Amino acid sequence: MATDNIYGSWKPEVIKQFKSWQMRTIVVSMIGYAIYYFVRKNFSLAMPGLTAQYGISNTDFGIVIGIGSLVYGLSRFVNGFIVDRYSARAVMAIGLLLCALSNFAFGYGYNISAWLVGVDPTAAQATPDLVNMLILVMAVTIVLNQAFQGIGYPPCARLLPCWIHPSELATKMSIWNTSHSIGAAAAVVACGYIMGIMGQDMSNNPEIISLIASNLKLNPEVAEDMNQILQYAKHWGAWKWCFWLPAGLAVLGAAWLFFGLRDDPRSVGLPELPGTNTGKKELKNGEKAPSQAKFLKVMVWTNRWIWTLCIANVFVYVMRMGILDWGPKFLTEARGMSIEDAAWTVAAFEIFAIVGTIFAGWATDRLFKGKAHRMCLCCMIGASLFMCIFIFFPQLPYIASVIILAMAGFFVYGPQALIGISSANHATKEASATANGLAGIFGYVGSFLSAIGVGIIADHYGWNVVFYLIIGIGVLGAVTFVTMWAAPRDGYARSQKFYAGQEKENAE
Repeated sequence: MATDNIYGSWKPEVIKQFKSWQMRTIVVSMIGYAIYYFVRKNFSLAMPGLTAQYGISNTDFGIVIGIGSLVYGLSRFVNGFIVDRYSARAVMAIGLLLCALSNFAFGYGYNISAWLVGVDPTAAQATPDLVNMLILVMAVTIVLNQAFQGIGYPPCARLLPCWIHPSELATKMSIWNTSHSIGAAAAVVACGYIMGIMGQDMSNNPEIISLIASNLKLNPEVAEDMNQILQYAKHWGAWKWCFWLPAGLAVLGAAWLFFGLRDDPRSVGLPELPGTNTGKKELKNGEKAPSQAKFLKVMVWTNRWIWTLCIANVFVYVMRMGILDWGPKFLTEARGMSIEDAAWTVAAFEIFAIVGTIFAGWATDRLFKGKAHRMCLCCMIGASLFMCIFIFFPQLPYIASVIILAMAGFFVYGPQALIGISSANHATKEASATANGLAGIFGYVGSFLSAIGVGIIADHYGWNVVFYLIIGIGVLGAVTFVTMWAAPRDGYARSQKFYAGQEKENAE
């Protein structure tokens, strides 16, 4: 459908006003959701510092990340129901404010832990009891943060289909989806610099040098190992600022969302978009409203395409989160990069992902006529191919390795964005948040498996085995998308049949 025709018989001044609000909604929600990532991906950059300072293992981190991922998926699912019934802008703003509070708490986690076990928080070395308590406090605050993070996406899944026509949704929502990558890239670069410039210089303290060497299993007599030890010793405690500074930004972001967004066109006196009519009609006196539960059953719970997208989302998230959550640790431990270089490498992954996400949306609308699942197949094949090159050719020059990993990001973020878009289209705008919530549960089951699996496998079998499995997961994802090849673009015809059947049932 041509852009000029999607507004039907609207007057030019109405179209102009609508486009203005559409752009405002996209930009405000993009910036707001990017800020969500500042209080989410900061943990990945803090992990190396926490290991150096307290000896926390990959397995411990994996368990915390994994549980948090399941909580996040469940939160997205629950909040999908909430957002389909209440104000999306208020819910999104409250979620970001709660994330800020949990990050402030994490930054003070060591002090809280010391208070709970009754020891001096200023001591150079933490006692085993204090470290165990810190892991528990870390787990609680991260899980709470993930629960609050799950509030962020459902409002966007509800808002955007109200403001964007289905024929443009893949292109424009893919541009919106770059907020993931913009936020994550900015967060890892900012936190990388925080880890590299803040904290207390303890490099002249032999006790600290010995502690870091023991925690990282490094030999101070080896020059390369000593350089890595000194890097952490010079910035002792810098990890706390990875939580405090993003938390302050999130408080401002919550206000930005609340005052900048509106829930739908009708809330600002504009008409509903043509072509997004679900068949639902305004009730007259005495008419009975069709059951929302029945609508969800037809559009979500018994919709085979929604379930196939959910299964595919498991594979996509295992691949995406395996690289994103563990990238800094893998690159510093297995490839010998400094934390700053590792941060820039992961940022390059995210920057390429921005371009890849936009390209995937454009290609979906222009080449595949809005059928996002077909573009997802191409993306999973591309991501698997570049991950093979990255793992099987470790001796490539640094720049080449960065570009190859970035190309994996270019492809893997396409399905991450398009699954949400396709779920919204198949469930229609009336149930888009619920469908995305369901897909989110499956996605973060994948993230849970990635977190637990990567931590344990990295500790026992090494990093290469981790990425062999990630490549295999990418292939399984491609196979799942093959089974969707014949699926339609959206579910509006299905929705209209549902409401037509309800009217007939009421008439009888």
